Amino acid sequence: MEQQQPERREGRSFPERKGQKRKLEEGAAAAAEDREISTSTTTDGGGDAILNEIAAQVSVLNSAFSWQESDRAAAKRATQVLAELAKNAEDLVNVIVDGGAVPALMTHLQAPPYIDGDLAQKPFEHEVEKGSAFALGLLAIKPEYQKLIVDKGALPHLVNLLKRSKDCSTSRAVNSVIRRAADAITNLAHENSSIKTRVRLEGGIPPLVDLLEFSDSKVQRAAAGALRTLAFKNDDNKNQIVECSALPKLILMLGSEDAAIHYEAVGVIGNLVHSSPNIKKEVLSAGALQPVIGLLSSCCPESQREAALLLGQFASTDSDCKVHIVQRGAVRPLIEMLQSPDVQLKEMSAFALGRLAQDSHNQAGIAHSGGLGPLLKLLDSRNGSLQHNAAFALYGLADNEDNVSDFIRVGGIQKLQDGEFIVQATKDCVSKTLKRLEEKIHGRVLRHLLYLMRISEKSIQRRVALALAHLWLELLLGLLGSTNTKQQLDGAAALYKLANKSMALSPVDAAPPSPTQRVYLGEQYVNSATLSDVTFLVEGRRFYAHRICLLASSDAFRAMFDGGYREKDARDIEIPNIKWEVFELMMRFIYTGSVDITIEISQDLLRAADQYLLEGLKRLCEYTIAQDITLENIGGMYDLSEAFHAMSLRQAYFRD
Repeated sequence: MEQQQPERREGRSFPERKGQKRKLEEGAAAAAEDREISTSTTTDGGGDAILNEIAAQVSVLNSAFSWQESDRAAAKRATQVLAELAKNAEDLVNVIVDGGAVPALMTHLQAPPYIDGDLAQKPFEHEVEKGSAFALGLLAIKPEYQKLIVDKGALPHLVNLLKRSKDCSTSRAVNSVIRRAADAITNLAHENSSIKTRVRLEGGIPPLVDLLEFSDSKVQRAAAGALRTLAFKNDDNKNQIVECSALPKLILMLGSEDAAIHYEAVGVIGNLVHSSPNIKKEVLSAGALQPVIGLLSSCCPESQREAALLLGQFASTDSDCKVHIVQRGAVRPLIEMLQSPDVQLKEMSAFALGRLAQDSHNQAGIAHSGGLGPLLKLLDSRNGSLQHNAAFALYGLADNEDNVSDFIRVGGIQKLQDGEFIVQATKDCVSKTLKRLEEKIHGRVLRHLLYLMRISEKSIQRRVALALAHLWLELLLGLLGSTNTKQQLDGAAALYKLANKSMALSPVDAAPPSPTQRVYLGEQYVNSATLSDVTFLVEGRRFYAHRICLLASSDAFRAMFDGGYREKDARDIEIPNIKWEVFELMMRFIYTGSVDITIEISQDLLRAADQYLLEGLKRLCEYTIAQDITLENIGGMYDLSEAFHAMSLRQAYFRD
């Protein structure tokens, strides 16, 4: 049985690896550095005022392309105003683009020409280019705007900005313009495969790889973020990133104390590795395994998630890698992550443990490190992907004989038997896990379980007994279908004795009460035309009823009369496939809360009670049926309990 690789999220809940679109927002330090205007100056006023403001700033950019200090100051302010508008009001992006801002900003991605008569000093050097890159990155929120900006020629200029540290001495302004250029490339290439390719063709990958060693941590982070996006679903980009010797630099970044840096680094490696087995081998050969395991204990949940997913991908390479991951200390932090309130964190750790648990050397270690309990608990999740990953991990652990008693001791058999599983793949996985456990209960495993029955506390003894009954019951029922008459008789006799002993140990002295207390209309209104507002047609005969009574009785009738069904406004409702006497008894129970049930009608009435969600009547039927278990019908009774989820009837066999 195979576990699915993590998929990109399109209708599935499994977490993905994707190039993150950077939120190009100002932090506190950047605010002091970049802003010389307030939000109110750009967003206050009506629509006409904003349109006029945009037009004015575009006009400034179109007319102020020179080294004159007044032009540089005006251009810098114009880029800031447009960026502020785009960032604080995304609905204005369309207006800004339609107002001609893109070509105007494009002009200022490069320094103006230096002509005779200009001052030797260059006012606001790098700052106008930085503002233009920042604004263009914010405008790239739609594919059509990404294409427009790139078609206008932005990429060559942005790539040149990445190289400014080679042409100029390092300064705060240089660092900022490089960072904004990398961020703009990230946004332009986000989920746009053609632009990712164009970045590579324009020579953008080598300078980004070089920037992974830059002295400024913000520049490192921005470069890694861009590479992460460019590597996503683009094999040619992946190969060039590796060929540019990015792996040693990224692995060093994994050990950074800056959470933002190691988060981006592990994200780049994850996108490089995904669906690329050759790169995966190179990453492992370069020494990435231990730093990635170290990130499982990071204070950054995002890095933990990426590291767990990456380890799961490493674990698919070969058995040796699975063993090495466990030997290097990954199991305990992964188990701790299973108990996190973060659903994605639990999902990724369950995925990694599922991969690791497919190796026989790891199975006992994961169980004895405390992995069984948290994985079983995840079966209660209503997240289908999380539930499936946990089930797959348990399937692996069930393959080791040393884990069988632990499964039973923590109540794992009951959890697997009684769980409500969302997707069919999980149901199949659980079924195969139970089969694995069943096949291993012999020899030393069976001797150990019998030993536990003698020396353990009562709760453990009960779990062992129930588990053995559950697992062996299937074997006994299988004997009933045997072609060997003696095996059929032996199986039936064993089931009969088991049922009788269970009844003797815990007799049901009285029928169970209705689970909910209700007020009933009374016997006099059963099939009475008095105040009747709905009529059922059963086997061609009319049965008079009252909507208010039916609405109070079950969710099935509430759906029929309050929901969108055609019966909602119907006066006469035909009831197919139910006999008159069965329907009459069911309605009598609804009106009075009690009814006498004979063994002859009990099974048909159980079907009707299950169909109309009448739990109280269903339990009365189960009680009646349980009194009539015989050697001849025991197999059919068990099938009946399974078909209608009749838990009281089923538990009659195993009651302690």
